[in-house]
Amino acid sequence: MHLADLPTPAVLIESSRLTRNLSRMQALANARGLRLRPHAKTHKSITIAQMQIERGAVGICCAKLGEAEVFAGAGIHDIRLPYPLHPVNADRVFALAERVTLSFIVDDPAIAQAWSDLAVARGRHLEVLVKVDVGFHRCGIDPESASAPGTVRAIASMPGLTFRGLLSHAGNGYEKKSEREIRGVAVREAEILRDLAAAAQVRCHEISVGATPTARFSAEEEGITELRPGNYAYFDRTQVGLGSAVFDDCALTVLATVVSKPAANRLILDSGSKTLTNDGARGFGDMPGHGAVLRDPFVAEPDPSLKIVRLSEEHANVSVVDGETRLATGDLVRIVPNHSCVVSNLVDHVWLVDADRVLEQLPVAARGRIT
Repeated sequence: MHLADLPTPAVLIESSRLTRNLSRMQALANARGLRLRPHAKTHKSITIAQMQIERGAVGICCAKLGEAEVFAGAGIHDIRLPYPLHPVNADRVFALAERVTLSFIVDDPAIAQAWSDLAVARGRHLEVLVKVDVGFHRCGIDPESASAPGTVRAIASMPGLTFRGLLSHAGNGYEKKSEREIRGVAVREAEILRDLAAAAQVRCHEISVGATPTARFSAEEEGITELRPGNYAYFDRTQVGLGSAVFDDCALTVLATVVSKPAANRLILDSGSKTLTNDGARGFGDMPGHGAVLRDPFVAEPDPSLKIVRLSEEHANVSVVDGETRLATGDLVRIVPNHSCVVSNLVDHVWLVDADRVLEQLPVAARGRIT
């Protein structure tokens, strides 16, 4: 089967780029003696998770319990949820912990105490890490608070909980405007975690950090034990914009068809928001539009004359910036999306390809597991 035989829109994974991306990140972790625990929310694929573990990953991260249950059912034995689980999910958590090595985050002493009480009542132990807010201001304890060291000590001493260490996500790196600024985020993240661990005066077996833009810099920092990048498996236009990758690294693309050409300077593709998402791109410069249309389906170079200016559910409205385009109704194009992780969650399967050859269909097994 060839690309032209696929119904569009179709999500493609370039095999050679995928394997190269996985191997490079594993080599980076290995070179520094770090554990690599990829976040599987990017691909949600059992096959790709197994590829990561075969290369040396210690396990995976999942965004939600439902994702973890899918991967556990497929034989993945070490799963971390860097997500604040509420005890209302206790039955699912304890059931999952019987099947795999499970760990998750806490950032609220009251919730941690509730998990402690449940674990003691059930005669079990749960592995937890304390989530630390290193500047993204989403989840995590405030490391600048005078109470932070005591919070870590209190959670570490709770019966029924096995304290593993500290965990963070430097999502604030996505907002920076230079590699120097992103490096600064990684340096500061490591400093915050080292200082908090020292101030808490408890043994931290793990200091775990996770974000693709900062990973290449975090690997250089002392005290870090684990990297948890996710997007690196596929990359996307945002990662190119942030200097984490080049377009030739972007393994995930969307194959689309020109379905209408209303004017010489406008095209309509069949890849709308249900395929590309409405996420904007981030980077060091201006990143307009809803993805980068490549010059040629087999050349990893964007066509600067084509800008995806608007998405409807089933349509991508493309403006021809300068002059006319050679594209005609029925032609195929490939698009590097702004955010590949969201694209994975929009489709039931992706197509593993090698240039023009379609190798196999891969189910997106953990798609839609939002609880």
